[in-house]
Amino acid sequence: MELELTEEQTAFVETVRKFLAAECSIPTVRNLEHEPDGFDRSVWRRSAELGWTSLLVSEADGGGSLSEHGLADLALVAEELGRCVGPGPLVPTNVVAGAVSRHGSPALKAGVLPGLLDGSTIAAWCGPAPVAATASGGGGLVLDGTCALVEAGAQADHLLVTFSLDGHLRQAVVAADAPGVTVTPLAGLDLVRRFASVSLSGVAVATDAVLGPPEEDATAAVEHQWGQAVALQSVESAGAMDHVLAMTIEYLGDRYSFGRPLSSYQALKHRVADQKMWLEASHGIAGAAVRAVAADAPNAAELASAAAWWIGPRATELVQDCIQLHGGIGVTWEHDLHLYLRRVTVNRATYGTPEVHAERIATQLLGAAL
Repeated sequence: MELELTEEQTAFVETVRKFLAAECSIPTVRNLEHEPDGFDRSVWRRSAELGWTSLLVSEADGGGSLSEHGLADLALVAEELGRCVGPGPLVPTNVVAGAVSRHGSPALKAGVLPGLLDGSTIAAWCGPAPVAATASGGGGLVLDGTCALVEAGAQADHLLVTFSLDGHLRQAVVAADAPGVTVTPLAGLDLVRRFASVSLSGVAVATDAVLGPPEEDATAAVEHQWGQAVALQSVESAGAMDHVLAMTIEYLGDRYSFGRPLSSYQALKHRVADQKMWLEASHGIAGAAVRAVAADAPNAAELASAAAWWIGPRATELVQDCIQLHGGIGVTWEHDLHLYLRRVTVNRATYGTPEVHAERIATQLLGAAL
């Protein structure tokens, strides 16, 4: 993602790569296809020990990062996960952990963060769309509504739910097994990424489970969380693109046709050159989005949406073209290319389609012009 890494970041990336090679190889990913969770919880706990769930959490709350911005460090993990289409609820768990660390009450932090940091519990971010809320007699709240597409929703112990109350957006952490919570697993395209629909019917929420003070609107916090999710997923897709293109270039050099390697044909060179430009542009804009969101820059939302708008279509097109360059073997179940096509296709739609992000950019630019 970055042209230059610090010595500490370089060592961290090497550790991540070794861990993924040992614990999350492609055969392992294939074996997890029919597992309900889509990942091995013992492996997830070991990844948490390496710091994968602590990078967006402040040191005061038990976390810490390698550089000035934990999101930039976490993006290094996301990129490596993309290279191996790795399993695990990296994005939702970190988004929730970061939100609780930033805005949670001391009681909420004490109840939620230790489990997320050691990997013994999972969290799911229910997205920016709010459910309805009403005040209860005891000073708490009652939530009603449905969150349609929640990554790791059926695997989560904690749900970060956005709700609307008196015209303001607020957020609360809800236990996944709380009375009134119904989680329905959904079928998906990715072999190991799981999604669910979360329905809340009369779910009681205590005051200390609500993020931020009562008078604070959570719109900026929700926007920041969405930016984190979009930026991390963009980086992951760029990592998948990088691996697929490298795999294809190697194949074109090894595969001979009419006594010549496929890589010697000019028409194929042109196609690979186009793909290389898409890839480098994807790395560049994903990195820019990560830096902007990490620093809470004024253009963070615009850059995050620009990354999703650019990378989504190019990622699916690049992988599709690489499948064609592999010929017949590329469309078989036994080849790994379809795993990457599944991942980038799901990434393209999870936190807003390219069309949605184009609309967001247009709205932001129009608002700035006015």
